[in-house]
Amino acid sequence: MNQGTPKKPDYEREMRRAGIRITRPRRVILDILAGCEDHPDAMEIFQRASAIDKSISLSTVYRTMKLLEGMGAIHRHAFEGGPARFEQASGEHHDHLIDLDTGDVIEFHSRRIEELQDEIARELGYEIVHHRLELYGRRKKRRG
Repeated sequence: MNQGTPKKPDYEREMRRAGIRITRPRRVILDILAGCEDHPDAMEIFQRASAIDKSISLSTVYRTMKLLEGMGAIHRHAFEGGPARFEQASGEHHDHLIDLDTGDVIEFHSRRIEELQDEIARELGYEIVHHRLELYGRRKKRRG
């Protein structure tokens, strides 16, 4: 496997280890999540899942997401002005820039921001245990 390619999460295995039964609808949802490269909300996950299996209900999506979040397998983001979105908990730390016009969520990592946060916390006598940075913006209009 290419070292630059993140490993696909095995949500099914994680749920089995936790003693949670894997139904066909749940397996479809888990497969969709494992292949996601975006930050879908529950309705988007439901639409993708029901395109594969019409018997999947929105409540099954919500219950599955709640289970995965409780297990620490996914992160739930409540970005301002929109529905909660989900992403895989695996992978390296990153922050988010949310496009206010399109709703697109852009992931980024800045060593300078990380260093500044550590410096500020140190000056205040703290050690950062966890943080989340969300920037909200609009694309600059290009001139001429």
